[in-house]
Amino acid sequence: MHDEHVDVLIVGAGLSGIGAACHLQDECPDKSYTVLEARDAIGGTWDLFRYPGIRSDSDMFTLGYSFQPWTEPETFADGPSIRDYVRRTARTRGIDEKVRFHHRVVRAEWSTPEARWTVTAERTDTGERIRLTCGFLFVNSGYYRYDEGFTPELPGVERFTGTLVHPQHWPEDLDCTGKRVVVIGSGATAVTLVPALAESAAHVTMLQRSPSYVMSRPSIDPVAGALLGRVPSKIAYPIVRWANVLGSMAFFQLSRRRPALVKRLLRKGVLSHLPADYEVDVHFRPRYDPWDQRVCFVPDGDLFKALREGRATVVTDTIGTFTENGIRLASGQELEADVVVTATGLNLLLLGGMAVRVDGRDVEMGKTLAYKGMMLSGVPNLAFTVGYTNASWTLKADLVAGYVCRLLRHMDARGYAYCTPTAPASTTAASPLVDLASGYVLRSIDSLPKQGPAAPWRLFQNYVRDLVMMRRGGLEDGAMRFSRAAVPTAKQPAA
Repeated sequence: MHDEHVDVLIVGAGLSGIGAACHLQDECPDKSYTVLEARDAIGGTWDLFRYPGIRSDSDMFTLGYSFQPWTEPETFADGPSIRDYVRRTARTRGIDEKVRFHHRVVRAEWSTPEARWTVTAERTDTGERIRLTCGFLFVNSGYYRYDEGFTPELPGVERFTGTLVHPQHWPEDLDCTGKRVVVIGSGATAVTLVPALAESAAHVTMLQRSPSYVMSRPSIDPVAGALLGRVPSKIAYPIVRWANVLGSMAFFQLSRRRPALVKRLLRKGVLSHLPADYEVDVHFRPRYDPWDQRVCFVPDGDLFKALREGRATVVTDTIGTFTENGIRLASGQELEADVVVTATGLNLLLLGGMAVRVDGRDVEMGKTLAYKGMMLSGVPNLAFTVGYTNASWTLKADLVAGYVCRLLRHMDARGYAYCTPTAPASTTAASPLVDLASGYVLRSIDSLPKQGPAAPWRLFQNYVRDLVMMRRGGLEDGAMRFSRAAVPTAKQPAA
């Protein structure tokens, strides 16, 4: 009995996976494909996270697909709206019918003689294991563990009699109305949670070990507000999208070239939202330069408003120990709490944690180089999506999906069966793939692929540069080796 075969197997039905399927249908309509999704619904991150206030931390005009206009003027969208946008995109294009839910890929094995992948997936609802084969494996499962967020050691936490919750697994029945809440963390999740919880909680304290850069942005995009509804969306959307792309690129480049200036501008922005006697340098002045870690954006300064009105407080200190009624800090201060939220980050996990083998040998990702930030050296016909660290995820996801389609068409036109990124002989100058100093990155740095000192092995975190390279750059660049199959293989069509 033959394993079921498809030309392309897409892993993940979130923002990236649905986008990949859209590109494949439009640009390679002759390719058969299936989407495997470990969970029971389309949406990925935007279906998983359900904490109060969940929203995008990138503008929706670049987080949205290039081919599916986001037609609302809001800069940021809440989680349910983004989830509906992804599902609507899948439904209108018939992609939802290609998704198989409850299928978690656990292993992928490449055979060079057969020029195909054999993929083993486990049914998360029944435990059954199934096998499929594919010519190309396209992994869009994100970059973190879905089943477990990161929680550091919390001294004495077993003594705490209140509710302890991680935002990644927010209970549906948790109501913080009238309660004292402590949110541990200072990243995007924390600055989103605090103003949302402060609307009904008795008081919210954001407890941070060290500050992050926080910047207010208008909730209504000024360019979108001027164009949407007045100009057809097919004209307005690209204009608004490019305005945001160029604006974010300019901010990033200025941060890299003139960090002291950007620090002053960010500090001035925070001061404009808070009382004159507020300790801005204690709570909003990080030790690192802007974009060494991601800058946190807050719509209309909602975090600062909660602080200004006394509904929330920021405390910069370290945890001494949990007590029955809250947290005792290293300084001796006591924070009483009914609910403690550990907004302490993610556990990185590329390729959804699947085991990858090539011709019987295990692939150790930490020893590979990332080709154009989307393929692994020595691993044929496998691509993955990891978004930008300084811009929206979808900008890179769109480019990666388009490039995969270019590769597939190129191989078909020239009779190639597979392509393999081939690393340079010397990789002594390799550096981490993800160039952020955030804790969740540093904890997993050894398990991540590396990047080289020069293209196509180096990431530049520059959308315009990548746009030219991915859409117009040569495919046979000396680093990508194209090969023909040793033996022909029969296909079994997907059901």
